This record gives sequence, structure tokens and C-alpha cells, in this order.
Amino acid sequence: MSAAERAQALPVSPAAARAAPTSTRELIPVYRQRLRAGRDILFQQFDQGVPVASLVLALSQLTDEVLREVWHHHVGDSAGVALAAVGGYGRQELHPASDLDILILVEPQTAATLFDALEQLVTFLWDIGLEVGHSVRNVTECESEAQNDVTVITNLLEARLLVGDEGLFQRMRAATGPDRLWTSQAFFTAKTAEQQARWHKYGDTAYNLEPNIKENPGGLRDIQMIGWVAKRHFAASTLHELVIQGFLTEPEYLALIEGQNHLWRIRFALHRLTGRREDRLLFDYQRTLAQQFGFCDGAHNLGVEQFMQQYYRTVQDLNRLNEMLLQLFREAILLHDDIGPPVPVNKRFQSRSGFLEVSSPTVFQRYPVALLEVFHILQTRPELQGVRASTIRAIRENRHRIDDSFRADLRARSLFMEILREPRGLTHALRRMNRYGVLAAYIPAFANIVGRMQYDLFHVYTVDEHTLTVLRNLRRFTIAKHDEEFPLCSAVTLRIPKMEILYLAGLFHDIAKGRGGDHSLLGARDAKDFCQLHGLSEFDSRLVAWLVEKHLLMSMTAQRKDISDPDVVQTFAELVGETTRLDYLYLLTVADARATDPARWNGWMDALLRELYHATRRALLRGLEHPQAQDQLIEQKQTEAKRLVQRYGGNPNACTALWIKFSLDFFLHNSPDEIAWQTRQILDTDPSELPLVVIRPVTARGGTEIFIYTPDRANLFARTTALLDQMGLSIMDARVMTTDDHMAVNTYQVLDLDGHPVNDSLRMEEIRTALDADLRAHARGGIQVARSLPRRHRHFPIETRVTFSADEANHRTVMRLATLDRPGLLAEVGEVFQSCGVRLHNAKIATVGAEVDDVFFITTADDAPITCTTALACLRREIHDRLEGHAKP
Repeated sequence: MSAAERAQALPVSPAAARAAPTSTRELIPVYRQRLRAGRDILFQQFDQGVPVASLVLALSQLTDEVLREVWHHHVGDSAGVALAAVGGYGRQELHPASDLDILILVEPQTAATLFDALEQLVTFLWDIGLEVGHSVRNVTECESEAQNDVTVITNLLEARLLVGDEGLFQRMRAATGPDRLWTSQAFFTAKTAEQQARWHKYGDTAYNLEPNIKENPGGLRDIQMIGWVAKRHFAASTLHELVIQGFLTEPEYLALIEGQNHLWRIRFALHRLTGRREDRLLFDYQRTLAQQFGFCDGAHNLGVEQFMQQYYRTVQDLNRLNEMLLQLFREAILLHDDIGPPVPVNKRFQSRSGFLEVSSPTVFQRYPVALLEVFHILQTRPELQGVRASTIRAIRENRHRIDDSFRADLRARSLFMEILREPRGLTHALRRMNRYGVLAAYIPAFANIVGRMQYDLFHVYTVDEHTLTVLRNLRRFTIAKHDEEFPLCSAVTLRIPKMEILYLAGLFHDIAKGRGGDHSLLGARDAKDFCQLHGLSEFDSRLVAWLVEKHLLMSMTAQRKDISDPDVVQTFAELVGETTRLDYLYLLTVADARATDPARWNGWMDALLRELYHATRRALLRGLEHPQAQDQLIEQKQTEAKRLVQRYGGNPNACTALWIKFSLDFFLHNSPDEIAWQTRQILDTDPSELPLVVIRPVTARGGTEIFIYTPDRANLFARTTALLDQMGLSIMDARVMTTDDHMAVNTYQVLDLDGHPVNDSLRMEEIRTALDADLRAHARGGIQVARSLPRRHRHFPIETRVTFSADEANHRTVMRLATLDRPGLLAEVGEVFQSCGVRLHNAKIATVGAEVDDVFFITTADDAPITCTTALACLRREIHDRLEGHAKP
């Protein structure tokens, strides 16, 4: 039974619901119930496994039936008027909550007499629960609107007469045909430009965290794009006609339809789940849909991750077919199949009209290594625009030739390394290799991460897309025109002996994700084996493996440890060992962090990594056997700070008198510039004018500095952090000190919610005024933060974990808190510290997706480490109870 026959067999319009009361008011509940009953039957059929194409068609047919009856009730058999379905409804591709796009065609002389009836018709359709997008036009208006707007002509291309004057409808079709307006060439050019703009809007990737299954690259809109071009130029009524005309092979057509049906199933289920037209696979729905589609959690892979991996692999295949078909259409429509004579490239390849093709259909059979050679040629010949569709098809059909013997072929191994060493085109080459399935075939471990999503808010791309973005970031460090983006990275890159080592580390750093175990260790083994098989020396192979194993070390140290502590820097430097490794690791870390979530990368993270890089480089150049003593570092900072104070007219002797009241932590954890600036603010302020609140818009740390100097009091940290949070500021770092004369010297590094420093003068004054007013009020109670939990965070239940360790060198206790990120978190922690008699000296704030991983350096009220196990257990329990009690959305 065909899809159409199956659809017509579905009993979606129960006869019992067809009774027609005489009044319009009585008709509304009847039709509402009829549509609801029809959808309920379709939902049952969906759960029973009926093909979604049948259900989509059946819903369209039910809607056709209703609209014809409603039309007759309101309009009757009036001449000079017709009702047509357009858009997706015209294609008979209705989903449960799709918009209903209709066109009411009228003759100019009948428009006025039918105005009231048509208005009542549209109102009635809304009343019975149909979301109608309608237009009322005559033929001339259709022609004019279509001429000026490609979206209008696209809608009319799908027009299907439902009821009314057929002659009027045919005149509209003739008036908007390709012989009258929008020639095939103009239409194709406009639609491809429209597609490129749409792709750009969605980041030119199908691998978004919450993808739009309709608009994303590889989504349903791309399939529709193929259909529109086929209809406009080839007068094709079905996609299968592309097989008849030689644009698709039968297996390609089946793959296209299978992909479309998979996306339709997701969309159908999504509409049912949400009860509205929703095409975004939001976190709100992903787990539920995964369960509905039968995916269960595995040992190393969540059910939702399996569901999304299937989705991503589907859209990747559709994206590849879209690229191939549009290129074939380009040749047929724009070049009129006059693709010019072949220009030889070598014995195996030639170019035609700027596109690379095999010189013979049997090239890949006779010389399989050419499956890699095609990408290297594109790198070395920038004048080539891409690969001809026929060659893309040949690559797909011959990928099976990339087997163990292929991978063992010295020619293939050498060619792959040439691709990595080529000074241009690396990013495009690897992305194309992934899109065509060659990269996964050549590196089997890579196949496991293709389309693999990680269900968290830290990684916004699938693992393969993230990996290729890391390589793109590394490549940009070598291009002079991008030097201003990351000047230090560009400078360090000039010292790198072999860039291919860095590229290989980037390629393998996450390759073992989803296998179970430590992906860094597993990936390091894969990387070393691959390097040795590809002719790298033992030294270089070990270096690549070390970079893969330690690729998280630098970012974790910068975000979660106190890098102003020379002992922390010394320990990190000992793990790195030498400056060349540091250079490689720094570049890989920056590229990795930016590719994890580009929207979360900011000047703060950049500054942290730069600070750790410079401090570690100094330690390595000084010699690991000569660690810098804490007192020596403090003396250097004080000397430099006094010099800066004096430069700006301050009295260095006054610095000494002030600093004698400060703890050594103040000097250890601040730079000379910060020490000098804060000291000048205090010395320039009359004690009678306290509290002091000063804001520096942009600091060397990449954030906005808020400096507070005021008499210390209970709950100061909790109230300040709550107020900053309430004002929409993200606190990146907190440094809290109480002087010997009981003055609070507190510094907060903050970013606005957009991830940038606060540089608007009015905004800064608003913050300063609010803090000043709160400090002068001497209020001691807590501030309730009114901001709501971000929508995405509600779908990531994260258990609160509190651990303690000793910071013996600085006589402090380190408390590490991992929990769900939420508004007012730091204020909650501050209130617990206050109630438990704990003093906070410093805080490192790190947010990884929906999870915070904050580190607090604390002591007892008299500045002693907290060693009593009972006190630590009490503190852990208080924090857990408070945060878990407030964690429910």
C-alpha cells in the first residue's frame, strides 16, 4: 500500500462528528471536536508505528475536508473566488500544530461583495482552533507581490486548489509561472542566497545545542529548497522525478526520504508534546522525546545523547545530499550544462568551471589513495571552489575502500600528514573530509564522535564539530590578519617548531569521548599510536600524547586554583616541565576553551590563561630548582606598587603605614597595579566619607573591578554578592580581607550578563550608588535575589557536593563547592559562612555550563585553618541543606 493509500485509509474524520447544525455558533464546537478527534486518531496511529508520511498526508486531507465544508457554509458557490492551500499546507505536509497557509483568490469586481463573508470565514477558522495565515488577493496582486518577494513566489509555487473557481486559480498559476516572472536562474540564485543567510543565522552548523529541525543546516527547509528548485525549473511534482532525470540515484533518493521522514517523526512528536508549532529541540523536550523514541541510558551514553546523535547524523547526511544536488542544479540552471572543457590537474583529477572532478569514473577503484588526494589538491589550489557533484557521489560510493590496508598504505599516511602540514586550507579540508565521511573512515575512532552530543550546558557542539572548531581556532593563530584577535597566541605560534603536532593534539583531544574511562588517557594512547604509524619521531609522538592527556590541565588550574599563589604556579610548572610544552599547551587550551562555547569565552578567561602562562614561563626560565619564595614575591610587589603610587603623586611612606594593617594575602593575590590603585583610593579618601565604593571599568584581568573599603560587619559578603547578582552581574572573582583595625578591603571582578566588562558610565554609577546606599544603611539581614533560574538550567539536576582540603602554606582551608548554578548562590554561601563563624579570604568562581565549581579559601574567625572534623561536617551540612532546599525550580 502506498503512503497516499495508507493515509486515505486512516479514519481521521469520524462520521459521527459530521452532523451539521444550522447556526454558525453551534458549528464551532462540532468542528473543534472533529479536528481534535482526528488528531487523537493520528496520535494513536503514530504510537503504533504508522509511517509519518501517511499521518502528515492524512492530517492535510482532514483539514482539506473541513475547509471545503466551512467554505461552502460561509461563501457557497459564489463565482469569481477560490480557496487555495499554499506553503507547507499546499505540499500536504501538515504537522499537528503547523500554521495553515491559505490564499483566497478573488476577482476585483467580486472582492467588495464577499468581504464580510470572507472575514467571517477566517474568524471561524480561528474559532475552531486552526492557526491561519491568510492573504486575500486578485491575480494582478499575486503577480505583483510575487515579482517583488521570493518568499511569495515560493509560497505560490506550492499552491493547491481546494475549492472555488478553477479558472481563476489557473490564471494565477499562469501569471506567476517562470515564463512571466522569476526565471529559473533568478529563482535559483535568490533561493541559494536565502539558504546561505539562513545557515549563517544558525551559525553555519547543524550541530547547535538546541537545534531547529526546520531551519538549521541539514534541516527540513533544505529538503524543501531542493523541491522548490525542482518544481520551478524541472516542473517536477515529486522528489522521485529527480531520479528519473538523473540528479539522484535511487539509493540517494531513499536516503533523502528516510532523512525527511526521521525529521518529520521528530517534528510530529514535538508538536504533540508541546501542543504548539515548535521546531526547536530544546532541552525541555529532548529527554522526553528520547524516551518516546525508545532510547535508554547506557553505561557510557545517555539515552538523550543517543537520540541526538541519530538526529545529528541524519542532518549531516541531508546536508551532504543538499550540497551535491544544489551543485548539480547550478550546472543545469546557471551554466545550462555548459561546464566548459576539463583542465588537467594531474593524472587523476581535472577541474571544470572551478570545481574539482575525477578524470575518470574508475579513479577511486584504481587508486583508492585519491580519496585523500582530492582534499590536498583543494588546499594547494585555492582557485578551486569545491568538488563537483559527480565526484562527491563517487567519494560516497567508494568510502568502503578506506579499510585497514588503505590505512597501512604509506602513500595514504604521507598524504594525510601533508594535509596537516599544508600552510593553507586546513580547516576547509578537514570539515569537507568529515562531511563526506572520509575522516571517520580514515580514523575509525573519529567515527564514534561524529554527531555525538554531550548533554550538558558546557559543550554547545557535538564532539566532532567541537574538534574541528578547535583546529580552526589553532589555524587562525597562524594567520597574520587575525593577529589582533589573540596577540599572545599569535606571538607564541611563531615559536612553535611543528604546527602539525598541535593540530594532531587538537584532532585527538576528545576522540575518546563516550567510550567510558578517562577520555584524556584513552585519547592519548590513540594519538601516540596514530603518530607513530604516521612517521612522527618518538619524541614528537610522546609530545602529542602528553598534550592530549593534559589538555584540561591549564584551564582547570586557571579556573579552580589560586594562580597568584607561587606554590600553585610552581606545581603547575613542574607538571609542564619546559617552555616548549607550555607554548603548545597554552595554544591548545585557548583554542579548546573558545570552541567549547564561543559565547562564554570572554576577556576574563583570556586574562586568567595569559596570567598563568606568563607566571609559568617565568618559573621555567628561572629554573624549577629555584622556586620563588612568597616573601620575595611580596617584597617585589610592594616595591613596584610604591613606585606606581609615587608616579601618580602619592606618598610612598603613607603606603607603609597603611599596609602594616593588611594581611600578606592582599599582596600575594593582587598585582602591583591593583595594589597601587586600591591603596591610592584609600589614601585619597577622608575616613569621614566612608564607605568607599570605586569601580574600574576594565582591568588587566579582563573584568570590571568593584572595590569596597568600609568598616567590617556581619553578612557584608552575603549582602554585597546578592546585590551584585540582583543587578545582573556575574561575579568572576572575589577577594575579601579584614585589616587589623577591622576595615573590610573587598574586591570583586564582575562581568555583565553578556560576558563583557561594564563600560557604560550610567550603568557603573547605578551599581556604585546601589552599593553605597546599602553599605550606609547598615542592614544586616539577607537580600533575596529575585532573578529566576535560567530555563536551560532547569533540565540539569546537579547534586551539591562540598569538599575540603588544607592550604598549609597559607594556613587556610580550601572549600570546593560543585552545585547547580543559580541566582543568589554566592549570597547563600556567604550567609552560611556568617552563621558558622567562618571567615572568607578569597574565592575562585568558575561556571561550567549549568554547574558551578567554586573554590573558597576560608579560616576560623581568628584566622586559623578549620581542622575540626565536626565543624567541617556542620559546614558541609549547612551548605547542602540551604542550597538543595533552594534548588527546586
